[in-house]
Formats: sequence, C-alpha cells, structure tokens
Amino acid sequence: MRIGLDVGGTHTDAVLLSGTDVVAATKTPTTADVTGGVRNALRDLLSEPVAARVRAVMIGTTTFTNALVEGKRLTPTAAIRLGLPATAAIPPMTGWPARLREALRGRWRLCDGGYEYDGSTLSEVVPEQLRAAAEELAGEGVRAVAVSSVFAPVNGDAELRAAQIVGETVPELRVTCSHEVGSIGLLERENAAILNAALGELAEETIAALTAAVADSGVTAPLLLSQNDGTLMALDHARRFPIRAIASGPTNSMRGAALLSGVDDCAVIDIGGTTTDIGVLSGGVPREASSLTTLAGVRTNGRMPDLLSLGIGGGSLVRGDTVGPDSVGHDLTTRALAFGGSTLTATDLATAAGWADVGDRSLLDGVDPARARRVLAGIGRRIADAVDRMRTSPEPLPAVVVGGGSVLLPHPTEELPDLRRPEHYAVANAIGAAIAAVGGEVDRVVHFGTRRRRDVLAEAKEEAVARAEAAGARAGSVRVVALEEIPLAYLTSGATRVRIKAVGDLDIDRLPGEPEVSCA
Repeated sequence: MRIGLDVGGTHTDAVLLSGTDVVAATKTPTTADVTGGVRNALRDLLSEPVAARVRAVMIGTTTFTNALVEGKRLTPTAAIRLGLPATAAIPPMTGWPARLREALRGRWRLCDGGYEYDGSTLSEVVPEQLRAAAEELAGEGVRAVAVSSVFAPVNGDAELRAAQIVGETVPELRVTCSHEVGSIGLLERENAAILNAALGELAEETIAALTAAVADSGVTAPLLLSQNDGTLMALDHARRFPIRAIASGPTNSMRGAALLSGVDDCAVIDIGGTTTDIGVLSGGVPREASSLTTLAGVRTNGRMPDLLSLGIGGGSLVRGDTVGPDSVGHDLTTRALAFGGSTLTATDLATAAGWADVGDRSLLDGVDPARARRVLAGIGRRIADAVDRMRTSPEPLPAVVVGGGSVLLPHPTEELPDLRRPEHYAVANAIGAAIAAVGGEVDRVVHFGTRRRRDVLAEAKEEAVARAEAAGARAGSVRVVALEEIPLAYLTSGATRVRIKAVGDLDIDRLPGEPEVSCA
C-alpha cells in the first residue's frame, strides 16, 4: 500500500492506494502550520494495523509556491555571476518585483569566468574574487548564493569550480548552480537559481515537519516529494532543489485525472478552493511549458508544467456577478454562508443552485437559485474559454474536471460538451501523488559534428533510461515520453539542445530506507 498526500491552500487531501485501487480517501482543512492538516488527514485515513502496511508516502505541497508569492520565509540570497568582462550591462535580479528583491536583500557580485557559445573559455575563474565575494556577502547577512555562468548548460565546470571555492571559504553558505535548474538563457536561468537558493532553509524546515507528521501517524515508510513534472524526488534531492516542487499540485491532479478517467489525452480542469488550474495531458504525461515561465513575477526558464490559472475556486468571494480572484481559502468552513458565516462564496452558489450538497442549505434562503445558476454559467464560460486557449490543434479535446471545487462545473455544457468528472474526483491530486512515476532526464547542448544524429540521440535515450532506473524506476517499465531537438541557430557549429525525458513506475521493493529518487 502507498499513501498520497496533497497539501493545498484550502484542503489537505489524502488517499490510501493498493495498486491503483483507492482503499480510503479523506479531505481535511489545511492548517496554518501545514503539518497539522497532514496529521489530521493521516489520522482520519489510517488505523494502526494499516499504517504498518504502508510501503511509501508521496506528498505534494504548495508551501514553496506560497513562500515566493507572499515573499515570506525566504533565505537572504545573493547572486554571483561569472561572465566578466561581458554580462555587466544587466545586473542580476533586474526586473524583479521590489518586494521580492527586498525579501532576499538583493545582493549580487560580478566575477570573471564563463564560456563562449561553443564551450570555449570566455575568461578564467579567479579564486581570489570568489573568496572575497563570499566573505563580503556572508558579512552582509547572506545565507545562500546562486552561482550563474555564461553558457553554463554547454559547460558547467566554471559554476562547479566557483561553488567549490565559495563553499570552502564560507561553509555555511548554501550554493545553487544555475545549470542544475535552468537551460539556455542567462538571466532566466540565473533567476531560477536565485529562487531555488532562497527556498533552501524553508525546504529543510518543511521536510523536517512533514517527516515528523508522517512518523507521528505510525507510518515508518519512506517519504518522497512530488516534482512539477509528475515524478518523484527523494528528500535529499528536495532539499537541494525545492523549486522543482513548485506547481506539483496541478501535475498531481493531471496524473490522478488520467488514472481515474482512463483518458491519456485531454485537458484537465483542477478546481480547488482558490484557483482553477488548466493543463493538458499528452500520452498520460503533463505537457510542459516550452517557453519562459513566471514565478512570483520573476521570469525563469526552469522546468514547469504548461498551465493556465484562473482566480476561481470553491472559496472564491462573490460580489454581484463577479467571482474571485480573492478567496476565503482554508477558512471556507467558518466564513461561507452555508457554514453559518457571513461571506458569499462560489460554493454557496453551487449549493443554492442544487449542484452541490455542502454545509446547511437552509442557511442560503437569501440566495436566489436563478441568480446562482446564472453566475455559475459565467464561471463555466470562463473555464471553457481557458481550455480553448490551451488547445494546440482544432481536434476536439475531452476535458476531465477534478478537485474539491469541481462542484462549480458538475456537468457538460454547450462550450464543454465532452466533460467528465470521474469517481474520487475530489482527491485526484492526492491520487496523482501516490501514483507518481520516477524520471530520468538528459538536457544538454550537443555538437553532432561528424557523428550520425541517430547515434547521438540513441545514446542520450539510453542515458535517460539508465538515470530513471538508477533513481528507483522498475527495470522494464521505463519509457521515453519526451524528445526535443532545438537547433541553436546563432551558432555555427551545428549545436543543438537535446532534451529527453524517460519515466517508469516506482519500484517500492527498492525502498528499504530513503531512496535516491531524483530527476537529473
């Protein structure tokens, strides 16, 4: 048996699975300290004999996303860029929201180092510069550093060398190398590295708290965290790369929707308490964003799912015919009219319209059912328009709606004629976490030169499969699910960015303790 948990802004969902069969499921309010909701969910889900039979626990959490959006609980972080005498025109953190830059204290240093587009040396790393920078930054209260280098995805040696020098000079500094979290594009890759570094201390605290909450429930099985590509990572990996857990909730929902509906190619509409996230499944795998993405107002190029989010959820406030974007969040059961509160929410409308049975309907006598249905129809049109924007072909696209807030869209509409809401829809995110796969990825710039293209790609595929199996995937279950070739047109050497992803089923028998599950 395995447990899947999804800690959302409004609810914490938990499921107990035996294979792919749902044995038990529960939904509890998320608490301010996060772990309280996890403890409550596990208490409702498990009995002592069952807890002893659990083999693995998979958790998806919005903690890191919320920290960036709110600009709270972030580690004071600085950027060290290797690129002089180039790259000085635009300093690190340019274009960031002032609030977020101030939360990180906005420090940076420019140093020598880096490479040309073909991997040749731009300038040599100067150890004295880096030692001085590390000592100065530590003296200014910085506790984490993001090291970025020109064309690091082509050659990451300069970043690794700089990280080593910084770590030896000030051992207590946390260091993130940009080539480990982003791709071609210095500023966006650097941004992703800075955000990752800023989440380091929070990752330590969150993982410790989640581990304690699971242990308190009597479960001794290994704990793994969901990544934003629908795969799993071990706790050591999560401590190093917390940015990869951002947006894991929607990808979990998409994976859960695929299992519950039996549809591998569809749009998934995940309606939570605060937002509606819309993504696309292709072959059962969440489609990833192919362009730059924005996190808390910061442009990045790290791996992220292709999502379109609307400020509509079950807890959304209703003013006239306007719904959202603000929400009562996890206070739904105290503030909504149907629970004796004084705030009209979207869930109240669904109950008044007869679409849901939430709370006490007698408390909604003052809500006109006709008005409720009219406003809900408007919500349906907004969601349908968003689904249409996510399509990449004129072919009909089935839509699967999941999430606790899916009572706002319970049946097909004129705009969404092929709409499906499967059994256990309310906890699809937790189910997706429980069935998450193990991945291996190769993402690098290659020069085909005199070698045949198919030979280079075959080697890269084999490496991706081997990484997945080494990470804990069951041998024979791994398959290549994505292959991208992006010629770098501004290079003269036939350079191409090759990205290959392979995924396979988690081999629980290989989890005697904490597994080395990660995506390289």
